[in-house]
Amino acid sequence: MTPVLAAEPLVRWDWVRDHTDDITAQLWEHLGLTAAAVGIGFAISMALALAAVRWRWAYEPLAAACSVLYAIPSLALFGVLVTIPFFGLGFRTALVALVSYTLLILLRNIVAGLDGVPAAAREAADGMGYERWRRVLRVDLPLATPAIVAGLRIATVTTVGLVTVTALVGEGGFGSLINDGLSRNFPTPIVVGTVLSVALAIALDVLFVVIERLLTPWTRARVPSTAGMRADDALVRARGRPAGRWSALVGGRP
Repeated sequence: MTPVLAAEPLVRWDWVRDHTDDITAQLWEHLGLTAAAVGIGFAISMALALAAVRWRWAYEPLAAACSVLYAIPSLALFGVLVTIPFFGLGFRTALVALVSYTLLILLRNIVAGLDGVPAAAREAADGMGYERWRRVLRVDLPLATPAIVAGLRIATVTTVGLVTVTALVGEGGFGSLINDGLSRNFPTPIVVGTVLSVALAIALDVLFVVIERLLTPWTRARVPSTAGMRADDALVRARGRPAGRWSALVGGRP
C-alpha cells in the first residue's frame, strides 16, 4: 500500500468547491436509496406484522427468516446478488440488499407497538362496533406510533450507513466519494464522504424525533392515567368527536 504523502492536506477545499455538483448528486443518490429501502421495507414489514398479530403462530417463523437475512454480511449478500443475472451490478442489487436489512428491525418494532396497545382501547373500540380492520387502522396503529417511529429511526440510520457499502456494486451515494478517495489514495473525498454520511444519519434521526413528537402529542401530557388517556385520545380522533363529549360518554369525566 502506498502511504499518503505527508504534504497532502486532509481536506482540499478547492477540490470541494470544484466538485459541489458531484457532492450534491451523491447526496440525492444517498437519500433516494435510503428512502426507497426504508419505504419498501416498511411496507413489507407492516404486512408481515399485521399477519403475525392476526395469526400468532406466524410471528416466530417470520422473525426467524428476517433474522437470517439480517445476519448475512453485507459484502456476502452483495456478492450473491451480483451473480444472479436479473440483478448484477447496480440499483436492483443495492436496493434488495438494503431492504433485507430493514425487515427485522421494523417487524419487531411494529409487533411490539401493536402488542402494547392498551386493552381498554381495544375493548372500547369493539364495544362501539368497530370492525377489526377499522380498529387496527383507527385505534391500534395510532397508539403504536411511538414504537413504529422508533423502528423507522433505527432502520433509517442503519440504512444510511449501509448505503455507503453499495458503492461496491455501482451505487453508494457518499460511499462513491469514499471509494474514489481510497482508490486514488486521496483523503479529501474520503473525509467529505464520511462526514456527510454521519451528518445525514444525524439529521434524519432528528427528523424522526420531531415527527414522533408531532404524531404523538399524548406522550407529552402529564396525566394520572397515561394508558387510559391514550386510549381515549385515539378513540376521540377515530370518531371525530370533541374530547369533552367522549370523556362524558366513557366515564363521566369533565
